[in-house]
Amino acid sequence: MSVSRRRFLQGAAAAGLVPCLPASASPNNKLNIAVIGVGGRGAQNLKGVSGENIVALCDVDANNLGKALELHPKATTHADFRRMLEERKDIEAVVVSTADHVHAPAAMMAMRMGKHVYCEKPLSHSIHEARALAEAAAKYKVMTQMGNQGHASDGRRITVELLRSGAIGPITEVHAWAMNPTWPQGVLRPERTSPVPAHLNWDLWLGPAPERPYVEKVYHPFNWRGWWDFGNGALGDMGCHILDSAYWGLKLGAPSTVEMLGEPRVPETGPKSSVVKMTFPARGEGLPALNLTWYDGGNLPPEDVADGVKLPTGRGAIFVGSKGKIVVLNDDKGEYKLLPEKDFAGFAPPAPSIPRSPGHHEEWIRACKGDGVPGSPFGYGAGLTEIVLLGTVAYRLGRKIEW
Repeated sequence: MSVSRRRFLQGAAAAGLVPCLPASASPNNKLNIAVIGVGGRGAQNLKGVSGENIVALCDVDANNLGKALELHPKATTHADFRRMLEERKDIEAVVVSTADHVHAPAAMMAMRMGKHVYCEKPLSHSIHEARALAEAAAKYKVMTQMGNQGHASDGRRITVELLRSGAIGPITEVHAWAMNPTWPQGVLRPERTSPVPAHLNWDLWLGPAPERPYVEKVYHPFNWRGWWDFGNGALGDMGCHILDSAYWGLKLGAPSTVEMLGEPRVPETGPKSSVVKMTFPARGEGLPALNLTWYDGGNLPPEDVADGVKLPTGRGAIFVGSKGKIVVLNDDKGEYKLLPEKDFAGFAPPAPSIPRSPGHHEEWIRACKGDGVPGSPFGYGAGLTEIVLLGTVAYRLGRKIEW
């Protein structure tokens, strides 16, 4: 009687006595999920998968763990994801919402143990890591999803369908922007230090990064994004969201050249603002070579590109084709304007051609249970991540990259 239902079914299936369950479906059809990083964005991801069995919570900040445990009191709590994965043999899927520099170590360990993985964007801290994660996902045959949540929105599909429709002819220019950084960049490492709070395991927070002293409000819990040891600046933070429609709809692949023009370089952080210029070769299928320009820190496309349209300062994109322009006002909601307006009077949007998603977390969960595939798996996310990380590499080198 001590044999669990799951073990009984597994043994019976091995003997050919009952049909095999999907590889990652529990008998109650709920996944056993562990969440690594449960504060900030991690709290939102935890909410996104909370309909499943949350069996383990991991965070280096005990305050974050305490808040998450109130919502999932049956879960075990851990500070070190390595020990958690080794101790909890029942974990079937893992959500990674740490700072960028811990994405790859956590996701790779989980996949090597045969666990499905959802990992926040950008997929990794380096290009090498992104490629290694994509290769591991294929090798271990696990279901993966990079957390660029807008990829699952109806609005993103509307934008991609519009790009594919040929409404503005072959597209040769893309302009995209974000208001970020909303944290300090272009700054030097502070000379002061602070006592490490009792609720924070600073050594585990540093993880694979070089050791440095803790300084209050400089790195943890949010401002790490601007520091190269932990994050990838404004482009690394928002690029996987805003460039997704171009990468998807125009099949961008890898760029030929990348150059970042920004504030004078400082050793350890990204610039206060920047403009990144990329060129992409022709991809066949009527997709010509194109120039892509990224703007952040208050920079926006020139007025002649916007043709007098008031651009949203938060984020947006402009696609320039031989017959006109698409100004994307809200990509996630599918809000756009076609220019010149007189040429597109009475324009009928293309019929939906991309299946709609049940939700970014939900499609990953269903895939883990054997139903369909995720929309932004590591094989897809790695290529998009590589583009945004190349911008940061070009800035740190201080010159144009030929890729």
